[in-house]
Amino acid sequence: MSLQQSIRNALVPVHREGWPFVGAFAGAAIILGVFSTSLFWIGVALTAWCAYFFRDPERVTPVDDRLVVSPADGIVSNVGPAMPPRELGLGDVEMLRISVFMNVFSCHINRAPVRGRLSRIEHRAGKFLNAELDKASRENERNSLLIESPNGPVATVQIAGLVARRIVCWVEEETDIAVGERIGLIRFGSRVDVFLPAGAVARVAVGQTSIAGETVIAEFGAPASAPLMRVS
Repeated sequence: MSLQQSIRNALVPVHREGWPFVGAFAGAAIILGVFSTSLFWIGVALTAWCAYFFRDPERVTPVDDRLVVSPADGIVSNVGPAMPPRELGLGDVEMLRISVFMNVFSCHINRAPVRGRLSRIEHRAGKFLNAELDKASRENERNSLLIESPNGPVATVQIAGLVARRIVCWVEEETDIAVGERIGLIRFGSRVDVFLPAGAVARVAVGQTSIAGETVIAEFGAPASAPLMRVS
């Protein structure tokens, strides 16, 4: 691999959604620089962080209907049974919920955990509690997507957090979606829940780091026992 290719691979593109923010930070840095060199460099650092926040790297997604991939970069904060969002009409039966928490340094591009038909999208206003809290699933502002997958209905819920105030969704109802496809983002620091039907077995543990579109978080048609995990 040439030096030029190495540099190109190291530079991650910024999603178009982020360029207005990067420009605003850069403009503020220039203005601050008129008054103070120190403030200018602080502005430069914040501009670099903003570009880093909106990074949009390519991902290598396993294409297998038995596998469920992570919808977000971050830390797995919850694995277990929970009630799905009422607005999706999935009934009163608990489903397997896997939650991924994104901090302000995580890549915030959200991706589809499975392929299927996007049958419903419902936005609900709410609070802006710490997204790591379990009650954030019920009380925070959220955007819920229902995917009719080959293994049954799968819900993906974008949840606003303590700092996050804006949920962006790029997909539309009654369209087909591919596993790993970009579906939106949340600004700035948030959480994504995935609700899975019977037959899904978790393949991650709380505290594990996941990568959107790549990390397998659950599997259908596998032995019922979840894999053993250890911290090392």
